[in-house]
Amino acid sequence: MGLLEGRVAIISGIGPGMGRDAALACSKEGASVVLAARTPLKVESVADEVRSLGGVALAIPTDVTNLDQIDALIEATLAEFGSIDVLVNNAFSQPPFATLEDMELDSWYASLEINCTSALKMSRAVLPAMRSQGQGSIVNISTMSIRTNKPLFGAYAAAKSAMTSMTRTMAHEVGPAGIRVNAVCPGFIFGDSVKFYLHSLAEQNDTSYQIEYDKVANEIALRFIPDSEQICGSVVFFASDLSVACTGTSLDVNGGHVTTF
Repeated sequence: MGLLEGRVAIISGIGPGMGRDAALACSKEGASVVLAARTPLKVESVADEVRSLGGVALAIPTDVTNLDQIDALIEATLAEFGSIDVLVNNAFSQPPFATLEDMELDSWYASLEINCTSALKMSRAVLPAMRSQGQGSIVNISTMSIRTNKPLFGAYAAAKSAMTSMTRTMAHEVGPAGIRVNAVCPGFIFGDSVKFYLHSLAEQNDTSYQIEYDKVANEIALRFIPDSEQICGSVVFFASDLSVACTGTSLDVNGGHVTTF
């Protein structure tokens, strides 16, 4: 019997990487997964993959910044399954790399909207169902950038820092109802975007992809860059009863690239 057997999990930001692997990880542990993203092709593709592996998936194209579409997502989920046990707020966007001094304010506002406010909108939407059940788990996907202060990452770090603070506050507000709220903070996630970044560094520095990979890996305690599948075990942990005593927690899942105490 899986860790999430009989539970219903809504996962936003479906696409290659964390969204897909979080859906597969939750489904593998027995959850029925409801997949949300703006692009129909992405949600349908991951839903088909879940079903091909014997899982149950409902694909609902959703813009998680749009309250009407969020309400429709919740209504469809409850109509299909009758409950909402888990919400994984994975939707994000990378704002332009720019200094805070030079960044267009529209880009700043857009980053806050998708990287923080959308998680608040989604969380508020699932709370009535979770309250009526007397239990639930909300898992926010944050980032290692909240622990570091690198130039050009300011807008993204600020939005995710706000999400992490929201995680702690909401955990205290909804804890008496049996609802837990936690955050996962990945570092570099080994996938297409990181591979592109490393190839770009190699070209820029007149080195090789392997040399640039090793530079990053040597800053990580485990000496490798985790991929999204390896990171998603922490999502299952927070979604399941293994973390029944955890709430308001932000867990660093970056191979030891950044550690906090």
